[in-house]
Formats: sequence, structure tokens, C-alpha cells
Amino acid sequence: MNYNIQNQKISFNNSISVVVKREDLIHTFISGNKYRKLKYNLLKAREINSSALLTFGGAFSNHIAAVAFAGKKYGFNTVGIIRGEELEHKSELNPTLAFAKSCGMKFKFISREAYRTKTNLEFINQLKIEFGTFYLIPEGGTNELAIKGCEEILLPEDADFDYVCCAVGTGGTISGIINASNKYQKILGFPGLKGDFLQQDIRKFANQDNWKLITDYHFGGYGKIKPELISFINKFRRDNNIPLDPIYTGKMMYGIFDLIEKEFFPPNSKILVIHTGGLQGIAGVNDMLKRKNQPLIEV
Repeated sequence: MNYNIQNQKISFNNSISVVVKREDLIHTFISGNKYRKLKYNLLKAREINSSALLTFGGAFSNHIAAVAFAGKKYGFNTVGIIRGEELEHKSELNPTLAFAKSCGMKFKFISREAYRTKTNLEFINQLKIEFGTFYLIPEGGTNELAIKGCEEILLPEDADFDYVCCAVGTGGTISGIINASNKYQKILGFPGLKGDFLQQDIRKFANQDNWKLITDYHFGGYGKIKPELISFINKFRRDNNIPLDPIYTGKMMYGIFDLIEKEFFPPNSKILVIHTGGLQGIAGVNDMLKRKNQPLIEV
């Protein structure tokens, strides 16, 4: 796949330098960290002659959308195990699931209770009975091959940065960045979820300890969105011509700006921000905001 990544500088009225690595520009549908995570998994699936990919996700999952399109593009059948059995009975799919379906993905909607057992061998075996053999990709795409792909995000010229910041979902992207970073660099992760469970998940894959999770900018948890976040995302796009999503990158960038104002970063710090994509989710979020009569994300 050919892609074009650019580094885009943001101006501040102080000594802090902020540069955004536009991983979102890799591909329209297999964007940012989803491309990185799928790259070696797709090669492995092809190597073992698997004809189908099966994975897991929520109703607005960037990962579900990316796997569906990758399957269509590279000749795999795809199955999505979707959290929330109530979605099966809705007459109209949300934009994410409608897109995945248009790419040929088959869905199995399961309860949230059943979803918690998705890694159990008995549950996986039942899926094999139902769907036949498949190459399994974990929720969010995070496994050893995904970490290998995410280790390619940082390039030799990125060694000049003091800090590298990225949004955190399942912990795979930041793990790859940690492994590829220099020891003198500080890797900051901004989770979109509440809770401290990610520390353990990241330690399973990361081979350095030069990282920290900044847990103050989740805005209430996964999928939780507040008007001040929407306002920030819209202003940021108008000022810098860089779109952000409200689940991950918007919260991360809000946090970075707030930390700069609070003088968290020492003078003359050079900050690299990884834009991990996820922009496909904006349409679904705007549908939700519209129903609540709240301000929308500008597109």
C-alpha cells in the first residue's frame, strides 16, 4: 500500500514545539494505527492460506471498519463479533456498521456479558463451529504482530523529540512506540477509557519503562463526549486544518494543550503527537449528538 505521511507543526506563543505526525493520512479507510496493526496480521493470514478474518468490536469501532475494508480489498471474508445484542434488532445500522456491511462483513451481535468471554477457548471453538476456520484478530487488533507494525511509526528523524504522545485504546500502539523509542524520550499515553487496567496490558508488550499514562482527559470514559471537547475539536480544525475524532485523538490533543498551559512540559520541549486516525467514527457520533440536540463536530 502506498501512503503519504506528513509532519505538521502547530504554533504556540511559547517555547514549546508541537508537531503532529499525520498517520491518519495513510489511507482513507485503513487509517493510522489500524493500518499499522493489520499490516503483519494480514501477511500472516495470507501466509497460512486463511480465507477469513474474524474480530471483535463495539458498534462504532474503528477496528471493525478497518478490518471490513481490508478484507474486501485483499480478498478475505470477514466476520465481526459486535458487543450489544440490542443492535441486531435495530432497523438501521449506524454509519460504522453500515460501512462494514457494505464491505461484506458478516455480524454476530452478542450480549455484553457474553462479550466478556470472547477470549475463552470454549467461546472461540463455538465461533469456529458457526463460521468455519478463520484467522482471529483480537479486539482493537492488538497482538504481537500488531506491536511489530506499530514499532514502525517512529522514524530515525523522530529521535529529536523529547516527548511522544499518543491516544490509548487497547495499549498496542503505545507499546510499539515505546519499543521503538530512544530511552531519553518520554512516551505519554492518553487513554480514552476510565480505569488503570491498561498499565498491565502495556507492560505485556513494552520493553522499556520510559512511558506514562495521563489519565485525566477521558471525559467520563469510552464514548463519553462533552460540549467543551466538541468545541475544542472544531476550533483545532479551524486553526490547524487537522481533523480530530472525539473518542481518542480529540481527548489526547485537549490534554496536551491543557498540560502546556499548566507548564507540565519544560521550556523548549519538543513534542511529537501521533495522529492515529479514527475519523470514520465522527459520522456516528454526530448522529448521536444530533439526537441529543447538541453541537456537532465540523466535517
